[in-house]
Amino acid sequence: MEMKLPPYVKLTSVLLGIVLTVFVMIQAKSVLVPLLISGLLAVLISPLTGWFERHKIPKALSAILSLVILLVVLGGLVYLMYNQLIGFASDLGAIEGRVNELIGQINGFIERHVDGVVPFSFDSLKDTFFQYLSSNISSITQGAISTASSLAILFILPVYIFLFLYFRHFLIEFLMMAFADKYREKVKNATDKIKKVVQNYIVGMFLVILILAVLNTIALVSLGIRHALMFAIFAAMLNVIPYLGPLIGSTLPIVFALLTKDSLWYPIGVFLAFYFIQLAESNFFTPKIVGGKVSMNPFMTIVALFVGNYIWGLTGMILFIPGMAVLKVIFDEIPGMQPYGFLLGDTKASDERRAKRSMKEKISLVKGRFKV
Repeated sequence: MEMKLPPYVKLTSVLLGIVLTVFVMIQAKSVLVPLLISGLLAVLISPLTGWFERHKIPKALSAILSLVILLVVLGGLVYLMYNQLIGFASDLGAIEGRVNELIGQINGFIERHVDGVVPFSFDSLKDTFFQYLSSNISSITQGAISTASSLAILFILPVYIFLFLYFRHFLIEFLMMAFADKYREKVKNATDKIKKVVQNYIVGMFLVILILAVLNTIALVSLGIRHALMFAIFAAMLNVIPYLGPLIGSTLPIVFALLTKDSLWYPIGVFLAFYFIQLAESNFFTPKIVGGKVSMNPFMTIVALFVGNYIWGLTGMILFIPGMAVLKVIFDEIPGMQPYGFLLGDTKASDERRAKRSMKEKISLVKGRFKV
């Protein structure tokens, strides 16, 4: 006879489990973060490894070739971004002069048209801005240094990625052996489905980021915006954050165009370009490439960002977005956990169901009125 626990006992168990999980994640950060980063990147390039293996290349060599390609791509991306940042830093003096000029124009307008208002002080504004910027940069830098301070982490990441690729089938087999024989077929089917959906999501997400980076770069280069590649990649990566990410990603090049160009048509052009690219992303690229099965709830995504920042800092903010997508897929496949998958998912499906129920109720009401 199965014993049913009172609701308050279940709630207490869930809360204690959450607290214990957060505690372990904070304490085991140095172990978990490299493992999760490696696992994410291994899932990303596992289709390439599978392609090599299907062409009769040995398993170990397939994993090594995939890892080398990944490192070359990441190294090239870091090199390009570094050069862009160096060029951007050299433009800060010109940007400061342009800001000074704009504030002078604003002060002149205020003095001509508004009485009793103290004009802006550029020096105080600049000091406040750079003080805020420096404090945040120091915190971000400190977080980055704490994450990658040890060279051992940089060396262990490729090792972890190789091991994940080499032993990926072995790990799935271990997972099935952990369950009783009568559940293994269900576990295998669920594992295969989860693996496929998660892999499609992660690979699709990176593919969408790549497409957006290319389109953003073309748009910014066409408008003559300097450091187009830096702004384009940054905006594309922020796109994983619903609503807030595209807003921040487009605001930066718009402000830069406003400060470095003599005509307002340039920031307007940047705004229009990013607007239409975002429309294409939300209505075509993401639905076609990623699909709607793991669409994220914007509210829960933003909550995940704050929780990730609290637990692991900047690294947590990056890892918790795909981590939440993985959890949603797992919840959707486990009986009794579907409500949690629904909570993490997009609200469009819920809105459509409510609309259908409302329509059925209206039709039933109309039929009832005309029923004799």
